[in-house]
Amino acid sequence: MMKIKVIAVGKVKEKYFVDACNEYLKRLTRYASVTVTEVKEENFVTEPTESEIEQILKKEGASIIKELKGEVFVMAIEGKKYSSVEFSRLIKKSRDGVGEMSIVIGGSYGVANEVKKLASGLISFSDMTFPHTLARVMTLEQLYRGFNILSDGRYHK
Repeated sequence: MMKIKVIAVGKVKEKYFVDACNEYLKRLTRYASVTVTEVKEENFVTEPTESEIEQILKKEGASIIKELKGEVFVMAIEGKKYSSVEFSRLIKKSRDGVGEMSIVIGGSYGVANEVKKLASGLISFSDMTFPHTLARVMTLEQLYRGFNILSDGRYHK
C-alpha cells in the first residue's frame, strides 16, 4: 500500500476544517496510508521584515526537511496547475515508482527554497492565495479524488 505524508506548517484550529480533513483521511484508508504531520509555525512579529521572513522560512524549512519521505511535492503558488485527472497520474507514477510520497503545505510565508529544491515538482491549485488550513483540506480531497479516478470510482464526475 502506498504511503503518503502530508507535511503542513501550523495547526488546524477550526473544527470544520478538522472534520473535513478527518473525513478525507478516513476515505483515503482504502487506497493508501496517509498521515498528516504538523510542523511548528514560526511567528516573530506582526509585520516581519524580509530578513525576518527568511528566518521564519529557514526554521520551518529545517523542520519540514526532517519529515520528508519518498518523492516530494510542494504546494506553491508558482507551481504547475494540474487537472484532477493529471494529478491522479502523478499519484500513480509515484505509487508505481517509489511507492511513497510527501506533499508539503507551507505556512503564511510559503515554503523555503531549500525545501523546494528537494521537490520532484511544485503544485499550484490556483493563482489565488488560500489559507493553509483550507489548502490542507483541498490537498486531502484531491488525493481522494485522484485515487478514486485511478480506481474508476464514481466520486469524480
